[in-house]
Amino acid sequence: MAATAVRYLRSVGASTSRGAAAEAPVAAGGYPRLRAVGDDERAPVDPAEFRRVLGNFATGVTVITARPAEDGPAGFACQSFASLSLDPPLVSFMVARTSTSWPRIARAGAFCVNVLGVGQSDLCRGFAVSGADKFAGVAYDAAPVSGAPRLAGATAWIDCTIQAVHTGGDHLIVVGRVDALGAAEGDAEPLLFHRGAFGRFTR
Repeated sequence: MAATAVRYLRSVGASTSRGAAAEAPVAAGGYPRLRAVGDDERAPVDPAEFRRVLGNFATGVTVITARPAEDGPAGFACQSFASLSLDPPLVSFMVARTSTSWPRIARAGAFCVNVLGVGQSDLCRGFAVSGADKFAGVAYDAAPVSGAPRLAGATAWIDCTIQAVHTGGDHLIVVGRVDALGAAEGDAEPLLFHRGAFGRFTR
């Protein structure tokens, strides 16, 4: 099930052994080489301006979770989740190549997308912090196929197997095949993110 993710890890020189923390290769200066472009290419737009302009696009907020076989649960907050295909049912998300949670999710070979509701902004902030015990005090049960954490109070959940991993500059594009899914009953409001702040629909 995890063959695609393991091939990716091996391609970047990361460890795939049980119990070992897989890390991206580090270039001189202590930073991973992230850009997938040539040195002779035109310089990119200013990063601050890129963030400012793209921040005008409002998104939903999710937490991607997994349960690697050799250790505890892994997870991170993710805005870049999207539906990709109806037949077969596919979804996608983007993750930074510097993420410390992604190698653990890749080793699991499967993940659960937790779509957060309007009252879960503090939960999102907890999963956006690197290096902390993100699951401390967080209520969850196991998604039916992957066993990944399904967070209490989420408005929807999508249980997936990793189908493919593609490079995209300083991020990876992860495609998941949907194995099971569900949504909360009633008219649950989603948590939104816009211009660096959380928000909600006004009706």
